[in-house]
Amino acid sequence: MKWAVLGHAGMLGQDFMSSLAERDVTGFDRAEFDITDLNSVKSVLTGFDVVINCAAWTAVDDAEEKEPAALAINGDGPKNVAVVCKEISAKFVHISTDYVFGGDATSPYSEDALVGPKSAYGRTKLAGEIAIREILPLDHYIVRTAWLYGEHGPNFIKTMLNLEKTKDTISVVDDQIGQPTWTKDLVSQIIEMVDREVPSGTYHGTSSGQTSWFGLTQRIYELIEADPNRVLPTTTEAFPRPAPRPAYSVLGHGKWKAIGMTPIRNWDQALIDAFETGAFN
Repeated sequence: MKWAVLGHAGMLGQDFMSSLAERDVTGFDRAEFDITDLNSVKSVLTGFDVVINCAAWTAVDDAEEKEPAALAINGDGPKNVAVVCKEISAKFVHISTDYVFGGDATSPYSEDALVGPKSAYGRTKLAGEIAIREILPLDHYIVRTAWLYGEHGPNFIKTMLNLEKTKDTISVVDDQIGQPTWTKDLVSQIIEMVDREVPSGTYHGTSSGQTSWFGLTQRIYELIEADPNRVLPTTTEAFPRPAPRPAYSVLGHGKWKAIGMTPIRNWDQALIDAFETGAFN
């Protein structure tokens, strides 16, 4: 199979390129094409069997003031890719987000739970999902993920590690609950689903288990043998941001079990392995 990775220079894209290095894979980024332009997408996507879209507007707060620009990338972009995938008969794997939900649930969101984004970012990502389902009802994998971290690019864990070196104490929100997810785990899960040719549809690509940003930071401190009591709990209200953050971002994994695949492992075990393999060195 010939694989294309759109947004190959990003945190997730780089892990896809590494994991697919021994296969027939080609990466494309903003320098090679413009996802908001259909002809530009057509110019690079020829002869591929699988297209993985990691390209996205991910600046959550900026999207509040620049929603049309974010929509062009997160909504029109996936639509353009879906159109081309239909023309070349390619499977389309699209990375989406927990932000399509309202974030006010008290139990994990199932794959078919009612959506209701509260931010511009969430609305634009939902627009992309809708377009893909309409154009490729039988040849798409929409994989929602959240709280990603990895070796490449900035992320929460790297930020906390840097702050630990310069701050005696650090305040971290304890009223946002989610699933820290290692990019390598997500990439492995997606490659396996494509190889298995599982049914088309929406899947949740997050770690099992759950914690808060505060709990995650305390665990980070423990793993580097720093005092976790230096991490202090606080509230979302104490850190106002332009875009509302979901209070509850836990995604259910029923779809994996239904198709005979094991959900991604527990977030804590993944975090331990990430540190042991030098992901943040």
